[in-house]
Amino acid sequence: MVTWVFAEATERGPGEPALEVLSEAASHGEAIAVYLGEASDQALAVLGAYGASTVFKLTGGGDLPAAAAAAALAELVEREAPAAVLFAQTYTSRDVAGRLAARIDRPVISNAVDVAIDDGYAVTSEIFGGTQLVRTAFSGPGPHLVLVRPKSFSAEERGGTVNRVEEYPLPDAGHAGSPQVVDTTVEQAEGPQLGSAKVIISGGRGLGSAEAYSLIEDVAEPLGAATGATRAIVDAGWVPYAKQVGQTGKTVKPEVYIACGVSGAMQHLVGMKDSKRIVAINKDPEAPIFSVADLGVIGDVHNVLPRLAEELRGRD
Repeated sequence: MVTWVFAEATERGPGEPALEVLSEAASHGEAIAVYLGEASDQALAVLGAYGASTVFKLTGGGDLPAAAAAAALAELVEREAPAAVLFAQTYTSRDVAGRLAARIDRPVISNAVDVAIDDGYAVTSEIFGGTQLVRTAFSGPGPHLVLVRPKSFSAEERGGTVNRVEEYPLPDAGHAGSPQVVDTTVEQAEGPQLGSAKVIISGGRGLGSAEAYSLIEDVAEPLGAATGATRAIVDAGWVPYAKQVGQTGKTVKPEVYIACGVSGAMQHLVGMKDSKRIVAINKDPEAPIFSVADLGVIGDVHNVLPRLAEELRGRD
């Protein structure tokens, strides 16, 4: 069974979410990567290491390549007839998957947390804020299109190499490809990042103010942890969106997740409930966050966090 995986280039090469999907696909048979972006020798080596036997290089497309990438994928799909095309659920991949679905008249299943590749690509998804699982099977002809949530699979090197590389220039997408980026703002990333951190400490509305977010940073520094946030305090402008954990933010799966002043709204739980260990600090003993916590501390974060930071600094 041949599975295609759409992968995007980042500043550091193939994106981690795509490598998670590629690794999983390769564990069930032949995996082919459709790579959008600059495919250096190093990038090709990474794709091969994570299981790609063949790479289709989609070149060109400008700053907003989704429309042209979908057009190219539609041509490749018609020519090669893959069983399925899997996408990591990132912004660009969602754009490409939706456009591809419209071009080839096939459904796309999104928000997958598991894909039974050996069982006709049956998809398991979370609904009702992650409280229920639903299994969906494709009944029509392929290729089957699936968007997979980040952290659903582990990115594991398979030790392979790419045996075939084919460059495929992106076609003119017409009016759909006409939008252009006229300006960009880059947020400077400092310290451990949410997507890869082993320890994450997040703050919620229980902090009380934007200034109190420094309590989170004071604990994160001696732990070498990444800092996160709930949607409520992001919407309030206390911290940038890049820190948001949850259904409309980042999905994380660290070794330890410390939730401080976080009530445990379902929107937030969806993004962090699969963390290996969850510690909750909240003065409300009835807070929903305690239902998923391995360790709960009932107390005011304004009292608990300074003492925790002091204890951690004292262990240096």
